[in-house]
Amino acid sequence: MGPVNGSWTAFGGDLHLDLTGRRAAGAGLRAALEDALREAVQDGRLAPGTRLPSSRALGEDLGIARNTVVEAYGQLAAEGWLSSRQGSGTTVARRAVPVRGARSAPAGGRRPSVRHDLMSGRPDLSLFPRTAWLAAARRALATAPHDAFGYGSPLGRIELREALTDYLARVRGVRTDPDHLLVCGGFQQGLGLLCAALKERGARSLAVEAYGLPPQHAVVRAAGLATVPLPLDCEGALVDRLDAGPAAALLTPAHQFPTGAPLSADRRAAAVRWAREQDRYVIEDDYDGEFRYDRQPLGAMQALDPERVVYAGTAAKSLAPGLRLAWLALPDALVEPVARLKVLADTMSPVLDQLTLAELITSGTYDRHVRRCRLHYRRRRDRLVAALAEHAPRVEITGIAAGLHAVLQLPPGATPEAELLARAEAAGLALSGLDRHRADPATPGAAEETGPALVIGYGSPPEHAFPAALEALCRVLRDA
Repeated sequence: MGPVNGSWTAFGGDLHLDLTGRRAAGAGLRAALEDALREAVQDGRLAPGTRLPSSRALGEDLGIARNTVVEAYGQLAAEGWLSSRQGSGTTVARRAVPVRGARSAPAGGRRPSVRHDLMSGRPDLSLFPRTAWLAAARRALATAPHDAFGYGSPLGRIELREALTDYLARVRGVRTDPDHLLVCGGFQQGLGLLCAALKERGARSLAVEAYGLPPQHAVVRAAGLATVPLPLDCEGALVDRLDAGPAAALLTPAHQFPTGAPLSADRRAAAVRWAREQDRYVIEDDYDGEFRYDRQPLGAMQALDPERVVYAGTAAKSLAPGLRLAWLALPDALVEPVARLKVLADTMSPVLDQLTLAELITSGTYDRHVRRCRLHYRRRRDRLVAALAEHAPRVEITGIAAGLHAVLQLPPGATPEAELLARAEAAGLALSGLDRHRADPATPGAAEETGPALVIGYGSPPEHAFPAALEALCRVLRDA
């Protein structure tokens, strides 16, 4: 394809050079070319080291004389923007280039850099099975039918839905089939689709646990639904507080986030009974369902009533959040509305990643990977517990029978939670307080009720960085 009004040229990729506008402003042809190239270097569109086309090729693309390009290159080289060497062509000079839109430091000075990441909800990304994923992707790509790469079902590729049906039944006790599974771009997209579908049916509010993930609460509110917090205790959410108001209840039965309490069998049954009697739904976020250490695995709550419980699972912790792969096992009445909303959101989820995950599951590689991760995180958990017992024995640690995080309850008289977090940030330690996870900031939280508490994610640091992160945490706790 040729140039359009001399406005672009290709250097192996397209670059917009607005000569026409500069000529209209009265600049000569050479000056217009110099200005356009200088601007492209200044704003970063031409990165240092980028090889420019020959003067002959650029002249032909722009419809100008080669000598004009030679002279422009020479002038910019003299100014230090370009570098020319005999036999090596012309490249963008190695020099500092300002970054457009860079943010200035906070008014109080530079924000401390994060050296130790103990934020919750994050896996160790160094565990991602690159070799196994690449091998599975190759097999999936080699065997995929041609139509797999066209517009497909909003439910997702049948290969993955079939693999998930068998896997979830075997590992989590989920009762579903491929026609009731929908693959989505992460749990948050799935939750947003469910909230939108419920909103269409007249929903006004959604019950949530009193402590949870702030992004999920934001998704619910963005869908136009109010959040109704359910109090928590050592047996999970107090589901007896549910009434006819909320259209559904969002629960984490396997491992409540962040307190870590599993929902008791009696309360599971009570929540399902509420959904049946009130014509409502339970949304089961199977948070950390794969990672349990000191207790028998708890099956999915969905098995109690697949027509009243929506099961939501994800590969974010077992593989990586960047894959944006999650799934919903839907009741029959929600399949059509949620699939229709999925079409409006993004038509369908990426095909090759779905086929690759299906290959991992059916080959048994995914099971082996999850078992390795489970052992890795259990050892991390044990090291955290041992370090706290030695260096901060007055700190009570809870919620550690499963998952990738722990709650640290500080003793009476300890530093207030907000001040403790500020000290941690100053020390380059990223973590969160329990108070941040309240569903309703207007109601009293754990900090007011039982003293300050921290939510520590022990999954995210790579192995070589974990000892230093533990040392930094213990140092902050000792000072508190």
